[in-house]
Amino acid sequence: MRKALGFIGLIFLAGCSRGDQESRARQEAGSPASDTAADRNGVPGITPTAAPGVAFNYRYAFRLPADRIAGVQEEHALACEKLGLARCRITGMSFHRTSDRDVEARLDFKLDPAIARAFGKQGNDTVARADGLLAEAEITGEDAGGAIAAATRDEARQDDELKKIEAQLARAGLGSAERAQLQAQAQQIRESLRASQADKSEKQDSLAKTPLTFAYQSGDMAPGVRRALTDGFGNVVDALEWMLLAAITLLPWALLGLLVWRLIRRFRPAPVIPAG
Repeated sequence: MRKALGFIGLIFLAGCSRGDQESRARQEAGSPASDTAADRNGVPGITPTAAPGVAFNYRYAFRLPADRIAGVQEEHALACEKLGLARCRITGMSFHRTSDRDVEARLDFKLDPAIARAFGKQGNDTVARADGLLAEAEITGEDAGGAIAAATRDEARQDDELKKIEAQLARAGLGSAERAQLQAQAQQIRESLRASQADKSEKQDSLAKTPLTFAYQSGDMAPGVRRALTDGFGNVVDALEWMLLAAITLLPWALLGLLVWRLIRRFRPAPVIPAG
């Protein structure tokens, strides 16, 4: 009996140990249980650690009641401000009331890449609490790390070429035509290096700060559903227009045919009945 209990205890301990290992593995992979729950709410996302060197760009489009857009936009702006300028900056804002019942708005952010995905999910939660919904989500990426590495290799090659040209220019007895040609080549390489360094700096900035956009539009219906209903109503109207046009076109001919048929029946001679 004691041996059986001891064996059961070992199994229990092994199960607990395995559960702890799986929990640690989920944490190290950046996929905690809260992220899984958020994914079930319909908010897609990619963790930056899953694609190192890729500069992501997040865009979320929300649809919610017109009278709640301003409040939700303000909540999103405050959430960014609470993170501090080092982790979140508001780079653009717009609010446009197109009519009494229609509003369009937008907020643009630059975020620490490590928190961009979580910020998007929290923004969606704020919209959901205001009786809104996520109408569209788009996450695009650029291999900035690969571009930076390629630019670094190209800069090293051009720098070697520039040093060789400068060494040639330092030689004594160099002809004026050859000197002018070498100077033109050196200037061309310097301009190419400046352009490459500017592009590399831009790529490095895209890895350091992730753009994220929240777009808001009034309405309580998903765009796909509204578009389907609009298209269906348009098809019905088109069909009615064709039926009306056909009726207007064919009605005179139908009346004329009816008139001719009645005239034929009226003036047609009576059939002769043979005498019995």
